[in-house]
Amino acid sequence: MLKLNYKIIFHFLGLLLLCNGGFILLSTLVSLIYKDGVTLNLFASGVGVLVVGTLLMLLTRKHSKEMNKREGYIVVTLGWVAMAISGAIPYMVTNVIPTFTSAFFETMSGYTTTGATILNDIEIVPKGVLFWRSTTHWIGGMGIIVLAIAILPLLGIGGMQLFAAEAPGPSADKLHPRITDTAKRLWLIYFGYTVAETILLKVAGMSFFDAINHAMSTLSTGGFSTKNASVAYWNDRPIIQYIIIVFMFLAGTNFVLSYYAFKGRVQKAIQDEELKLYFKFIALFTIIVSLIIYFKADLALSTIDHPMVWGKAESAFRHGLFQVLTVITTTGFITADYTLLTPFLVVFFFGIMFLGGSAGSTSGGVKVMRHLILIKNGFLEFKRALHPNAVLPVRYNKKAISGDIVFNILGFFILYMLSFIVGALVFSMFQIDFQSAIGLSASSLGNIGPALGNFGPVNNYAALPPLAQWWSSFLMLIGRLELFTVLILFTPFFWRNR
Repeated sequence: MLKLNYKIIFHFLGLLLLCNGGFILLSTLVSLIYKDGVTLNLFASGVGVLVVGTLLMLLTRKHSKEMNKREGYIVVTLGWVAMAISGAIPYMVTNVIPTFTSAFFETMSGYTTTGATILNDIEIVPKGVLFWRSTTHWIGGMGIIVLAIAILPLLGIGGMQLFAAEAPGPSADKLHPRITDTAKRLWLIYFGYTVAETILLKVAGMSFFDAINHAMSTLSTGGFSTKNASVAYWNDRPIIQYIIIVFMFLAGTNFVLSYYAFKGRVQKAIQDEELKLYFKFIALFTIIVSLIIYFKADLALSTIDHPMVWGKAESAFRHGLFQVLTVITTTGFITADYTLLTPFLVVFFFGIMFLGGSAGSTSGGVKVMRHLILIKNGFLEFKRALHPNAVLPVRYNKKAISGDIVFNILGFFILYMLSFIVGALVFSMFQIDFQSAIGLSASSLGNIGPALGNFGPVNNYAALPPLAQWWSSFLMLIGRLELFTVLILFTPFFWRNR
């Protein structure tokens, strides 16, 4: 049987619960300011989580400082589950979501930045709880594990194993030799973008509460809104949607490139191959969608917008760009129900659910870098067929990549598609129709939020049966942690000594 350092695992879980309890108390302060009637409930939740976290840390304070890779994977997976369980408590004690299953689903959707909700009327939810809901997005956006890595030096623990297991994308670019400094720099950029968007949205006409909540949801590519109509609530204020568009684009890019840009190395950032392809995808898809909306979706457009404000062409372009970005970056905000526009757009948006943003971003999905390497390797296979003895390595940013990375990406893509197929099959077992089942599977696995059919952009997940909510939560988790981190725990060789 595999010997594990259980003390360090539970010590780390205690640390995460302390962080979670602190954020719940921050939501308590918001509740107190707005006098929404649930201040004591939230306070009790926060204190309860803090107490459990403190006890765990005290009971495991005498632990070995060594953490191997296996323990890293266990801590990452259990850390997300523990955060989701403790994060469900505020929903239950305030009676906003009385059942544990639905509260866990909502919280997992928050932490994994999926944005799927079971709430039918968001606008009647107390503001303290709404703020907590958006906070789960914000914490999960850059990774609760990366956040904790910035604190780990205080405990004398090296965090490289955790960063390798949690960092989004096929590779984790290091900005600084010390991984804790890397985590701090990423969080500083993340925090700065959040503050900037909050200010701009407030100036553009949102209330401060709406502005900060939407900023947290945007930068985390989450999609939780404070309005039932999501961002469509501000269809008469195009400037608000353009601000969100800009920050969705930034959230979908590799945050390491933002760091380079802020350090004056703009050329290095704009020459990145993944960024170029990411931009080309968005530009091409926006042109396609905007033209279809302009020429084919007059009736639908007139019901979701006021084209006379800035003109029909601008309205078509804005909705086209917004919908493309919200799906590619897996944010999930809504300005229009794309499933009502044309059948082509339904299939089109379903297709780009598998694209994802950049590696090193807060978005979910397969990631543009993986698609880029798969495409390059595919074209090289034609050359290899003609020149079997030639050495033709796949190049990324003018550097040859090792075959191991290519095989890893191929393996990931196959596993991703298998997970999608199995996910849809399981959803169909709950008497969910074909279109809804494949939409739910793609949306949950890609951390997108809006799906297809009965769970499309203007619907929510309230009709999802309890067991299906658990299955969706599992897909969200493995999708957010890039499959291998969670699924490796289900393999027998993981638990062997060798």
